[in-house]
Amino acid sequence: MGDHGCSGNLPPGFVFSPTDEELVLHFLHRKASLLPCNPDIIPDLGLYPHDPWQLEGKALSSGNQWYYFSQVMENQVTENGFWKSLDTEEPIFSSAGKKVGLKKYLVYCIGAEGVETSWMMQEYHLCNSKLSGTSYKRKQKLDCHQWILCRVYEREGSCIQNVGNTTDDDDGTELSCLDEMFLSMDDDLDDISFPN
Repeated sequence: MGDHGCSGNLPPGFVFSPTDEELVLHFLHRKASLLPCNPDIIPDLGLYPHDPWQLEGKALSSGNQWYYFSQVMENQVTENGFWKSLDTEEPIFSSAGKKVGLKKYLVYCIGAEGVETSWMMQEYHLCNSKLSGTSYKRKQKLDCHQWILCRVYEREGSCIQNVGNTTDDDDGTELSCLDEMFLSMDDDLDDISFPN
């Protein structure tokens, strides 16, 4: 199995960039069918939900995305927050046009009050129906409900929303991280004197 925690176990120049169909058919279906997957690069993180920043060194990383298998959980509470479902689902179709899976979206929330962060998760689920084109010498029991494949990433240009930081002049416009940094520097610039 080797060291799954980083892309260091991949050949130089290798970028793991699978399609949704490949994640479902080549990786998740084989995991649920107890079939070997070559290369075996996506680790199984079991039942314990992780904070997104804890995935480095544990999940397969490729760019700014982390991949891992998990068992299906109803409550995804972590040490510092929880993963909240966005009630958004997308069907995943094979190249032959058959529905083979489902992609669900979740956002990571910090604390009991549930402050949304820029961390997102895509959960890949298998369909209940048998997948076509999977003929093997021996029949494998396929447990569609036990395993999911997770892709975690951080949205670019997003900051943690400020809760309780409302002012009367707030027009509802969200600022990017850079905007907030420059606005905070604006106060410091008033104290700086420049030579004439």
